[in-house]
Amino acid sequence: MSTLPHHITSEGQLDEVLITPRATLCDFMRHVQSPLIVLGAGGKMGPSLAALAKRAADEAGHPLEVIAVSRFSSAAARQWLEQHHVRTIAVDLLDPTAWSALPDSANIIHLVGLKFGTEQNPALTWATNTLPPSAACRRYPHARIVALSSGTIYPLMPVTSGGATEETPLNPAGEYANACLARERIFQHHSQQTRTPIALIRLNYAIDLRYGVLHDIAQKIAQHEPIDLAMGHLNCIWQSDANEFILRSLALCDSPPALWNLTSQEIWPVRDLALKLGDLMNIAPVFVGNENPTALLSNPSRLLAKLGAPPTSLETMLRWTAHWVQRGGTSLGKPTHFEVRDGKY
Repeated sequence: MSTLPHHITSEGQLDEVLITPRATLCDFMRHVQSPLIVLGAGGKMGPSLAALAKRAADEAGHPLEVIAVSRFSSAAARQWLEQHHVRTIAVDLLDPTAWSALPDSANIIHLVGLKFGTEQNPALTWATNTLPPSAACRRYPHARIVALSSGTIYPLMPVTSGGATEETPLNPAGEYANACLARERIFQHHSQQTRTPIALIRLNYAIDLRYGVLHDIAQKIAQHEPIDLAMGHLNCIWQSDANEFILRSLALCDSPPALWNLTSQEIWPVRDLALKLGDLMNIAPVFVGNENPTALLSNPSRLLAKLGAPPTSLETMLRWTAHWVQRGGTSLGKPTHFEVRDGKY
């Protein structure tokens, strides 16, 4: 991968950083059979993941077709993918008749999910998080499927614990987290029935500069809004690193499904993150409340032992985020609500 820039000053430059692959990914992608299908590719992570896969295969000299499947409520996302040589198919994956028209594939990335707006429409949240997994397994019973899940299915963990491991008993709070667990159970059921090899990736807080926990904290600092310390510690990972690890998890699929936590190895105090961002922005952050002894934390040691440490440092993410927010860079307007402790998003 080329040297990372000191600052990122435009969305075009940001996208280029997000889809520039490391040699490790290029080496991996040359062994992925064509086509690679990315289901739910129109969301926050999907476009950059699909384009990253295509770029890595191209740089490896591997003629891999990458197909992005989504409703594409954003025409701009679809156009961006096509410009980056990713084939797009616009379908509603909640429509059971849509699946038969999708191309055959031996490699599937399943990103379909819904979090925001759960409290307003829990029925849609459950439908989106549970119906497509069953349909995907019926359509692709012999494919490798990497399915995105969520660390929200774990209980709040003591800050001193190092975070939940894959063996930690689950205790999802709220409609969203319970729907995420239901999604996992559906994948597990189909894998038991058909021996479909699956990897379930329990992700905590992927970020880019337009959204994510660091963006949320920096925005509050810029707007002189108080930062709630109730959820006083967190993990997060740069989106490109998360996308790379999701793609490389195709090699980790198994039946019964393999479980993998994906986030930073480090646990960071929210207060420290805010103070560092404040120093970079020359604005003193304002805090409210106090840190609790527990937080939503995951331990990714098992996955990182297989794939290595995420390469993008916290210092880089903080520097990029502070500069981006302070200069008025684009925001997706989708706060993570990282401070929520009852699962109501």
